[in-house]
Amino acid sequence: MSETTEPNVGAFTLGGVLTAEPTTTIQVPEHDEWVLPNGFAWVFLGEGNRSLTRPVIMADGFNLGRSKLDALYQGLESGYTFVSELRRRGRDVILLGFEERSASILDNARAAEAAILQAIAEQHGDARLVVGGFSMGGIVTRYALAHLEAQRMDHRTGLYFSYDSPHRGASIPVGVQAFSHFIPFPNNFAKQMNSPAARQMLWQHYDKDTGKIGVAPERTEFLAALERVGNWPRIPMTIGVANGRADGIGLPQVKPGDVALRIEGIYPGTTFYTQAQGDDVTAAYLSRRFPKAEKTITTNGFPELDGAPGGTLHTYKILADTIKKLGGKADLRHGDVCFVPSVSAVALRNIDKQDDLYADIDTPDREDGELGEFLCSSTTTAHTAITEELCSWIMDRLTD
Repeated sequence: MSETTEPNVGAFTLGGVLTAEPTTTIQVPEHDEWVLPNGFAWVFLGEGNRSLTRPVIMADGFNLGRSKLDALYQGLESGYTFVSELRRRGRDVILLGFEERSASILDNARAAEAAILQAIAEQHGDARLVVGGFSMGGIVTRYALAHLEAQRMDHRTGLYFSYDSPHRGASIPVGVQAFSHFIPFPNNFAKQMNSPAARQMLWQHYDKDTGKIGVAPERTEFLAALERVGNWPRIPMTIGVANGRADGIGLPQVKPGDVALRIEGIYPGTTFYTQAQGDDVTAAYLSRRFPKAEKTITTNGFPELDGAPGGTLHTYKILADTIKKLGGKADLRHGDVCFVPSVSAVALRNIDKQDDLYADIDTPDREDGELGEFLCSSTTTAHTAITEELCSWIMDRLTD
């Protein structure tokens, strides 16, 4: 490495538990594979089934690049053996992947629609389908089902589920988003942060061209497209689970305005702060040596997102570990922050106001919610973490 170049700190991407690289060799059972528009699927027949009988379609979440269904399978079998338990109950599990996970949700919904129609075509018997997904996958399948209904096509789905999906938006600290573009060469991290899916899902997006922070045009357009198909599928029962808590308690250790991560040696002095309320709040100070530059990222009117109740992401830990691997020093104070707030995952309230973000939603009064039923985790867990509590609750609601 020359003295006038920075190490490739942008080689990483941010992802949840289900999109992490496998740490061990995965033994994936025998399965068929479907080739779909913009995607593909692996089909695991339920125990005792000789053909597709009781399909459960489960869509992959957001990251960069082609879905790695072996990693998804491992994630779904870690902590709680979700796939195995479904198959033991006679359910045929169809894992839906995408050729590009960061592509537009509308594009990836074509894969979901094709998977639904193929399942119907190959199915023996009249059991209604179960269709849903994890993180972005829950948004993709939500749109796909609603779009099929808008076209008056019978999707034969009895239950839709989402698993920590950002129905009201997700949050990646804007300082982290800005840092991806502060790296002075093309990199995967910046590509991920500027991707169509990121622009559609993030509550607030950092625009690399203008330096402004706000709702991306792609999000506005996607929400309009969702509204045109009725926002939700109306025929199936709709349920959702959140990896965050329902009682308004988030991450008490993450105090607003704290230093989350400070970097030395590489990008010297670069500092990220946990999100605080108020105007002209410093979210990050960015500094680089070559070409020399400094930048301060500020926010206005944000709630305290990083410590909010919700499924967490190893945002700063991933960044700190990358810095260390490249020979830099990282003073990590808060490795995990909220990624999908609980109120977003259960489509109950918006996340732009402090009172809504930290609301106690563990009450019988849920008339303003959009899902038929929902469950929040009893403890704060990682985004898309597979737990017995959440999975058992979903399985108890499976249609015949």
